[in-house]
Amino acid sequence: MASSVLWSIFIATPLALGYTNPRSIPIPEDYDVLQYVDPLIGSSNGGNVFAGASLPYGMAKAVADTDSVSNQGGFAYDGSNITGFSSLHDSGTGGQPSLGNFPIFPYVSCKDDDVNGCVYPKKQRKTRYDPGSVSASPGYFALTMASGIQVDMTVSHHASLFRFRFPADREAKPLILLDLSDLSDTRQDNGTIAVDADTGRMVGHARFLPSFGSGSYTPYFCVDFHSASGIRDNGIFVNSRARTDLKNLTISRSINGYPLPGGAFVRFNSSADDTVLARIGLSFISSEQACSNAESEIPNFDFNATHSAAVDSWTKKLAPIRVSRNGVNSSFLSTFYSGIYRTMINPQDYTGENPLWTSTEPYFDSFYCLWDSFRSQLPFLTIFDPASLARMIRSLIDTQKHLGWLPDCRMSLCKGYTQGGSNADVVLADAYLKGISDEIEWQAGYSAVQKDAEEEPYDWSNEGRGGLDSWKSLNYIPVEDFDYKGFGTMTRSISRTLEYSYNDFTIAQMARGLGKKGDAEKYEATSRFWQNLFRDDQASFINGTDTGFKGFFQPKYLNGTWGYQDPITCSNIDTSGRACSLQNNAAETFEDSIWEYQFFVPHDMAALITRLGGPSQFVRRLDYLHDTGITYIGNEPSFLTVFQYHYGGRPGKSTSRAHFYVPKYFNANPTGLPGNDDSGAMGSFVAMTMMGLFPNPGQNVYLISAPFFESVRITSPLTGRTATIRAVNFDPEYKNIYIQSATLDGKAYTKNWVGHDFFTEGRELVLVLGRNESHWGTGEEDLPPSLSTRGALFD
Repeated sequence: MASSVLWSIFIATPLALGYTNPRSIPIPEDYDVLQYVDPLIGSSNGGNVFAGASLPYGMAKAVADTDSVSNQGGFAYDGSNITGFSSLHDSGTGGQPSLGNFPIFPYVSCKDDDVNGCVYPKKQRKTRYDPGSVSASPGYFALTMASGIQVDMTVSHHASLFRFRFPADREAKPLILLDLSDLSDTRQDNGTIAVDADTGRMVGHARFLPSFGSGSYTPYFCVDFHSASGIRDNGIFVNSRARTDLKNLTISRSINGYPLPGGAFVRFNSSADDTVLARIGLSFISSEQACSNAESEIPNFDFNATHSAAVDSWTKKLAPIRVSRNGVNSSFLSTFYSGIYRTMINPQDYTGENPLWTSTEPYFDSFYCLWDSFRSQLPFLTIFDPASLARMIRSLIDTQKHLGWLPDCRMSLCKGYTQGGSNADVVLADAYLKGISDEIEWQAGYSAVQKDAEEEPYDWSNEGRGGLDSWKSLNYIPVEDFDYKGFGTMTRSISRTLEYSYNDFTIAQMARGLGKKGDAEKYEATSRFWQNLFRDDQASFINGTDTGFKGFFQPKYLNGTWGYQDPITCSNIDTSGRACSLQNNAAETFEDSIWEYQFFVPHDMAALITRLGGPSQFVRRLDYLHDTGITYIGNEPSFLTVFQYHYGGRPGKSTSRAHFYVPKYFNANPTGLPGNDDSGAMGSFVAMTMMGLFPNPGQNVYLISAPFFESVRITSPLTGRTATIRAVNFDPEYKNIYIQSATLDGKAYTKNWVGHDFFTEGRELVLVLGRNESHWGTGEEDLPPSLSTRGALFD
């Protein structure tokens, strides 16, 4: 790549510059990182995280549900009301709330000691809680209700354990109900529940709708209670009335657009020990399997032992990484480790709980959605938890084997909606290039991604790609395409063209690695189709003022003539009100603007920079994107644009942007995320940014920036070798954020990127920091690879 940035190349060792010997910077000591994990980060202000008790990738997720408009993860820490406590949730999703099935709800007693003195419908029974009582940590959640009931909970993989401690200052005659509902009130007909007259065991199921997909799903439950005082009576309720002489219920949805309330309850005798434990087993197979799961995983209602096992599980998962705490504010440590924690909430391991097909392969659910998680979450797991990622890849391949297509989004055993390209292609390629191989049938994986590129599904709103006839004949996706082979929302022609181009590039890399040279050349050629929607003379205006830049992507019709979309439409500063998601009248870019998407050519930034006028003009455009607020860090397409200055020979500006966005938009408070977490996308972005190595996903490339810690230690679970990043002249006030020079394994290193072998081989990267942008990493030979100039690096 020709560079117009006038930097002279100067290489110096840390000692030559007069800095501290890097060997004097200690490797981070071991310490309990769980003290820095706060599941409440992002539990308000639209973060939509799951704030409750979970194991890594666990199916059981116990938390209090609220009536907040931002209750997608169940609990929103925003002063909303408690509607119940349930055990199935997703994390960080947008749109309609997900799961929250079969909530239980406790009462100290019913008015006049009559079961009809308790309130059963969810909308009427909701209650306040004490905000100061909320406590959350890995594997644990607790709060105190306005009634004085102290509720805490923990989980195993397929079961949850709730502990209700009733107030001692008044006589308690507790009642606990279970409601056949979910967070979004999507229950369909024939929800069922049965309660055993002697033991109080509740079993049942109901059919619900997914929150961002098509189809339906049926979860099953099995609830057992433990109380020293014993069971007094039990029964069922329908709407607002209850009876103790009836033990079984099958309930209609009703005809008024809102599921008719219904469920069962158990009452307990009063006693000096006013504590009731409720164990909820879960399954997507049967109530019998739900009971078996609970009995095998939490056999003795031992709350402390169950909680301790959950803590041990999280401790082991977080073992690979430690950062130096020297001079670092504890809130930064919390932001960092909590981000890592959230990368392991979704997807969820439903192995053994898939009723759709029989297989010995793992099954993961809640890929929500790959359009979000391919960018940093799943690439992060290639470093941090490759064994679990391998199981996820096997699950994706097995899903394609049985359902015909790799999912782009999947939740609650249902097909989710495709947002852009077939981005499972990027996920598989990223893992393949980084050597993730544990029992993965990579030939089957390649066949699956190749099918995405070659065959159009009937319903491409749920899987695969649409418009492939036009793609193959016109070499772009046209606006108002004529597509009679498959069907989906006929929008997003620009973003789909760009994503299909990158999807094909990642397929080409897999093909090269598998010795399929012809395929590799074919898909490298189609990966250049992005250029066919670039209009060199297109200008951009904001409020009537010319931005001064020419050359933007634009929609193009079937006949080859240009359409028009304002480059600012769907941006953070767009006030037009234009639909930008999956609506039938939505824009030609998905969830972001042409201004943002002009940088989405991750595989050939050299060619893109040439089209945009060279490195200096490219850097000016990136500056304009960030400085004017066109981009917003709360949306995933913005992630890579923080670091793409590397390709223009200005890695210092990437560091500057990173050190602006993290402290401004990410913090250790419930409001501490700039947008919904999208199943750990935001968590992985902040974690990798703070580490100082950010991936270009789908490539063996990590872009180097100044870390937020004096040293970072990452032990590869694959090889057992420990990679180390050391920051010489580290400044806790973050004024020294520019890399002056670097060494890799003791040798001068000027490239502004490293490969995945940095982690697997346990290499050492020493970065000397200073207060001013330097010449480090700016040379033409230092830039990350691009297809058009360094294609051999992708062989």
